[in-house]
Amino acid sequence: MTDYANVRLISHPVIRQMLAQARDRRTDREGFRRLVSQIAALLVYEMTRDHPEEVVDLQTPIGPATGHVLAAQITVVPILRAGLGMVDGILSLLPHVRIGHLGIYRDETTLEPVVYYNKLPPDVAATEVIVVDPMLATGGSCTAAVSVLKRVGVARIRLACLVAAPEGIARMAADHPDVLICTAAVDEGLDRNGYIVPGLGDAGERLFGTP
Repeated sequence: MTDYANVRLISHPVIRQMLAQARDRRTDREGFRRLVSQIAALLVYEMTRDHPEEVVDLQTPIGPATGHVLAAQITVVPILRAGLGMVDGILSLLPHVRIGHLGIYRDETTLEPVVYYNKLPPDVAATEVIVVDPMLATGGSCTAAVSVLKRVGVARIRLACLVAAPEGIARMAADHPDVLICTAAVDEGLDRNGYIVPGLGDAGERLFGTP
């Protein structure tokens, strides 16, 4: 539970342990990548708990049976580049989902988002979309991503992130109050450079080794 109406805090002892390891500056790149991927899978596992299902007929080695499959198609949209670090974990859980891509960077002077790449499935509006980014900081990139999706007709959008700052949560609530933020932690706030405190550091640099 949180004090924010637009936030679902996904808290579990395993997630909390993984997040602590991901925060630790001593965790190397390989370990950080693995942890981001694993936490992403666990977040989406919880996010799909209420996903609609269909009953299907099948044959086991012994005889006929019925089973359940996810009924609504899901599109996962990572915000480049740090969001890419969450994709493999989600695909390990849901290998059938489609992946769209939105390239958005934060202008380091204005802290405002700039969209530089947009590659979405042509029928994305007919699917449920999960936007993924390890950190919700100022909220600029995430609100820009959601705006792009809404402009092409997507109505069912949720956001998955490892950590969120109150400033980013507030901006999402102001710009897109219909979008639920699913996160493993709500941190203290932003520093003067727009980084989450205590946060994860620069997630993109820790994932890929480039600033």
